[in-house]
Amino acid sequence: MQASMNQINPKKLLLSKWTSTSPQKKEKHFIVTELIRDDQEIITQCVIEAVLTHTQYTIPWQDLKSPAHWKQGWQ
Repeated sequence: MQASMNQINPKKLLLSKWTSTSPQKKEKHFIVTELIRDDQEIITQCVIEAVLTHTQYTIPWQDLKSPAHWKQGWQ
């Protein structure tokens, strides 16, 4: 049985918390710090910041829907 996709409301994405299922460089917990929109004001990407290192990464916001890579909240 496959895990269902994380349900995400893009309008509530800002400042949401996420846990990586495969941490790199001890970066496990992240917070969404910025939303990137296109010319039609549609959210296309988000900036996530590692809580431990404060390193920022820009990713397509839809990547957070994958339960194989992300869990909602800090776990």
